[in-house]
Amino acid sequence: MANRQKTVYCCTDCGYETANWAGKCPSCGAWNTLTEVRLERDSGGKSTGRVRAGLGVSPKRLEELDLSEEIRFSTGISEFDRVLGGGAVVGSLVLVGGAPGIGKSTLLLQMCASAGISKRVLYVTGEESERQLKLRANRLGVAGGEIFVLPETDLDSILANIDALKPDIVIVDSIQTMSDSGVASAPGSITQVRECTMRIMRLTKEKGLTVFVVGHINKEGSIAGPKVLEHMVDCVLYFEGERSTSFRILRAAKNRFGSTNEIGVFEMADHGLRCVENPSEMLLSGRPENSPGTCVACVIEGTRPILAEVQALVTPSAYNAARRSNGVDYNRAAMLLAVLEKRGGLSVSGCDAYINVIGGLTLEEPAADLATALSIASSYLDRPLGSDLAALGEIGLSGEIRSVSALNQRLSEIARLGFRRCVIPAHGRDDVKAPEGLKLIAVRNIGEAIASVLSRE
Repeated sequence: MANRQKTVYCCTDCGYETANWAGKCPSCGAWNTLTEVRLERDSGGKSTGRVRAGLGVSPKRLEELDLSEEIRFSTGISEFDRVLGGGAVVGSLVLVGGAPGIGKSTLLLQMCASAGISKRVLYVTGEESERQLKLRANRLGVAGGEIFVLPETDLDSILANIDALKPDIVIVDSIQTMSDSGVASAPGSITQVRECTMRIMRLTKEKGLTVFVVGHINKEGSIAGPKVLEHMVDCVLYFEGERSTSFRILRAAKNRFGSTNEIGVFEMADHGLRCVENPSEMLLSGRPENSPGTCVACVIEGTRPILAEVQALVTPSAYNAARRSNGVDYNRAAMLLAVLEKRGGLSVSGCDAYINVIGGLTLEEPAADLATALSIASSYLDRPLGSDLAALGEIGLSGEIRSVSALNQRLSEIARLGFRRCVIPAHGRDDVKAPEGLKLIAVRNIGEAIASVLSRE
């Protein structure tokens, strides 16, 4: 008897399945995320998907489990190792996401150049031909070593080649092009992406491989496919940056073997990606001298402080105020504008305010509040803050300046890059040590901060 098909609806955010469509997902509450998925079934009503045997493991006592540290190895790219938590872990599944053309394949191919010297690498390409991959490898200077290329999209064939070749590292580029013959849906669909990732994850844990999977992102900026895909893997990395600029930022959204606060900074050059060991100097390069509307903040990304330039442009508006920000949370920027209006004495409500962070960096830490507010005030008053000034502090709704963590570490980085003045919170200054050559300006509220650095003296 011919096979029958059953239609279910799957949520792209949480993976919830239901027989009936709804505008709102009953599980996670997201709107318009239920997508139709067709499942092939035989005449008996059983799924045609293959029943896969377990790994043959048995329960163990908690006291008997091995407490030895996980085995790590260097990828040969220092910034990549930093984001991974000190190197790649044997037996881990890493998902690398990013916009098309941002440099995901370039990063992983450059990793093959160093990893292929001591380990066997299998590069599975579903988007490029062998010739295209070879041309890119020649441009990047990747040659020699135990690097094997497999242009294939059928998952069964890929797994069979992995069993035969027995590689140490597997790169799948990309997961959206892979297809499982046991799943009756098109490649790139929610079911295909989920099932292919599940089978790769099982093989990773069974054979102790290190697998890097490339995933595309959707227009919302998240990995294309169900949200449950991110829960399957051990590490989720996002490659960010504008294609029109040369700088790229690698950020960890999930990492079972390290911190999710670390970032890696790269520069796209003619011969591939180059690690930027000192991102503060890179982000501050080309900064205008004594220009109104610019201030430097220091944020902590993982274990290292990074200086970033915040720029603001405030102009009178004949229409409703357009408050736009790039690199700063929109709601946070609106709150700072309201505090400046109410507590700082600046009539910014009738102005258009544009805020931008140079270099594509995203400032999520409240320690950048004071620098953002001072840049707005500088643009509004059309008075420069001075190119030797930085600012640290969180701003409350009452206009008070609150202390930030790791203040001494931030001040050391500010002094190292040649800044002479720094505005800091007046509270909790007992253990603050001013670096040599750096003058500290302690303020209690936003009004004092504006008066101390933007006075007409």
